[in-house]
Amino acid sequence: MVLTKPYLSNSLLPVPSPPPSSPTLSSNHASPVAAPTCRRSRLRISATSTAAPAPSSAAAATASLSRVDVLSEALPFIQRFKGKTVVVKYGGAAMKSPELQASVIRDLVLLSCVGLRPVLVHGGGPEINSWLLRVGVEPQFRDGLRVTDALTMEVVEMVLVGKVNKNLVSLINIAGGTAIGLCGKDARLITARPSPNAAALGFVGEVSRVDATVLHPIIDAGHIPVIATVAADETGQAYNINADTAAGEIAAAVGAEKLLLLTDVSGILADRNDPGSLVKVIDIAGVRKMVADGKVAGGMIPKVECCVHALAQGVHTASIIDGRVPHSLLLEILTDEGTGTMITG
Repeated sequence: MVLTKPYLSNSLLPVPSPPPSSPTLSSNHASPVAAPTCRRSRLRISATSTAAPAPSSAAAATASLSRVDVLSEALPFIQRFKGKTVVVKYGGAAMKSPELQASVIRDLVLLSCVGLRPVLVHGGGPEINSWLLRVGVEPQFRDGLRVTDALTMEVVEMVLVGKVNKNLVSLINIAGGTAIGLCGKDARLITARPSPNAAALGFVGEVSRVDATVLHPIIDAGHIPVIATVAADETGQAYNINADTAAGEIAAAVGAEKLLLLTDVSGILADRNDPGSLVKVIDIAGVRKMVADGKVAGGMIPKVECCVHALAQGVHTASIIDGRVPHSLLLEILTDEGTGTMITG
């Protein structure tokens, strides 16, 4: 059975009300106690301040209760997923916008802090295009896949592994997490094979196998693996691997509870012409019928196939979510409503 839901924004996350202005108090008023540093208050008062905030207004009290309600409602989800591994494929608009990038990074660190074990798998298409143009190469695509000759492959590896990956690691570390950057070549994490269409696509590869041995101690130690999807074949030749595909295979190899694909669409739509027809939950049989009926088409088909393949290998659920929505990861994992389409086995 297919369930639909209206488009969700991040309105479920409470927005703090602006703090009320503080009137001047007489000198015999007790000094206020400094607010705990974990609060995201825009008003910071030192213990030596001679002024104290005015009593909370009804609006401020309501906003505070709303924040507490959100935390309380998240508790059962935190308990459910504590100690579970979740693999997140990161790319698209969420990678191009600094604001959305910061949102994803904070979400990952928060999930790690409350006991989940996130793994981040990333692409980097816009950065690759930018650097190809700098060296005088016009990016080319065929059927949604990058045509990758020897020079393009060299640029892809330099940008994904040397720039994008290390930037994400740095951002996670700054946000309070502990990230470790890897690519498919490291410890033979991903072994590649040529694409069946190698004559036309060049060094675009498929996943031959995943050896997650290197990931387990990193995850068990509470660190966040950040994986660039460049891998090598048995001879050492480098290949560019589709990030969705790599994320699905890694999720299966580490026994992930959830696979989440951040995309530039709201999820699977029952009617492609109706943005409000988002499918909330669907099983494998249902999504295959939608593909057969032509309701899922174009660039959504590889994402759906990636999810179905991961589920067939033991991943419990796979979600296609809108990376353009701030905090979409938290909305999908820590709320009943979610923010995309969840595919179940």
